[in-house]
Amino acid sequence: MRKKTNDLSRREFIGDAAKISALGAMGIGAVVSSCQRKPEYSAPLFPDQAPDGPVLRAGLIGCGNRGTGAAMNFLDAGPNLQIVALGDVLQDRMDSCRNQLKERRNVEIPDENCFLGFDSYMKVIDSGIDIVLLCEPSHFRSVSLRYAIEKRKHTFAEKCIAVDPVGIRSAMASGKTADAAGLNVVVGTQRRHQYDYVKTFEMIKNGAIGDLISANIYWNQGLIRHVFPQPGWSDMEAMLRDFFSWRWLNGDHILDQHVHNIDIVTWFFEKHPVKALGFGGRHRRPTGNQFDFFSVDFEFDDGRHFHAMCRQIDGCSNNVSELIYGTRGYTNARNTIWDNNGNVIWEYEYPMGEDGQQLNRVPISPYIQEHINLVTAIRTGNRINEIPGICESNMAAIMGRESAYTGRQVTWDEMMASNMRLGPTEYSLGTIGPDLVPRTPPVPGTAPAT
Repeated sequence: MRKKTNDLSRREFIGDAAKISALGAMGIGAVVSSCQRKPEYSAPLFPDQAPDGPVLRAGLIGCGNRGTGAAMNFLDAGPNLQIVALGDVLQDRMDSCRNQLKERRNVEIPDENCFLGFDSYMKVIDSGIDIVLLCEPSHFRSVSLRYAIEKRKHTFAEKCIAVDPVGIRSAMASGKTADAAGLNVVVGTQRRHQYDYVKTFEMIKNGAIGDLISANIYWNQGLIRHVFPQPGWSDMEAMLRDFFSWRWLNGDHILDQHVHNIDIVTWFFEKHPVKALGFGGRHRRPTGNQFDFFSVDFEFDDGRHFHAMCRQIDGCSNNVSELIYGTRGYTNARNTIWDNNGNVIWEYEYPMGEDGQQLNRVPISPYIQEHINLVTAIRTGNRINEIPGICESNMAAIMGRESAYTGRQVTWDEMMASNMRLGPTEYSLGTIGPDLVPRTPPVPGTAPAT
């Protein structure tokens, strides 16, 4: 019978060394067994907390909402875990993070371990930490990742790993260096650490819907937020505070959000697309230079296709989901499988809550689980390196973005050879030239070739 997530023990996770060792190649979500037949693949079981061990000291780079949340998630992952250093460009963000850590986790960061400025990532990494949490805007991440790996630090890196092909290639190189150095890297594609997704992957991997044919994926939502420039802010500061709106900082929302859905497809199909043809546009976004919506047809090297749709416009119908189709049925990739007639043939069995009612979610947040799995890998010696997976899905999203921007079909090989690099190369809290950061969105059919 199926094993419930609340039955998982630390001993089962740690003792499954052969399965854990596969994570470096496949990501944390390999596959789990089916009660229908003997599986060809099976996934590691996730522990409900990381095992005990010597103190691990972590530093946080990027003290905004996601960075502060990641610091809390790390502290909640197990015993003897500490946040000891912070780095950011903006003082108020660092102050807010320090206050929240004190109020919510009774963690005090001394003044001498709080580093301000565009070089703060180096100061945090050089401050005697064991693990670094990279939660700065995505534009900076491949550079801080490279420095962290060079300095032999285990790493949690939020998505996206980069906003352009130059950054992706740098991250790929860092992944190879991490392998050679025996380092662990987990990235913020938390669905790979969410056991209902992992279990569904196992079912699909073992043939529950036959051969995979295609997929439809969606991240349609309202505008996340925007920040208008304020008196006294420099050009750079205004963009940093409104980074959701500037593609050089977050890659546009096809990377910043929709990459989660794209990552599901590259994970389940176990390959990346090689072509993208899409369109997009901008109607209501009040700041920045990004699009409001994208619609992209992706093609694999064997001729199979999947469609990706994302939108950030208020007042519209929303949908964040995946559908993957096979020769014998289809799945939402998370917890349900249907046959081709729409009949449910399998559902993930969620555990019971303390009130005796069945939960409709996994009992441990995947935002915490990814840190549990990182710390467990460090303390057991069973390595995780998720850089290759995020680079594939991230580069696919870049292909889709550039196709929509230009109106052209864009190929994987073209992006891998591209010298495109977004944003300035030198940083200060001053004015950024419009030649480095365009103020208007691209116009398909007129945008220059990549």
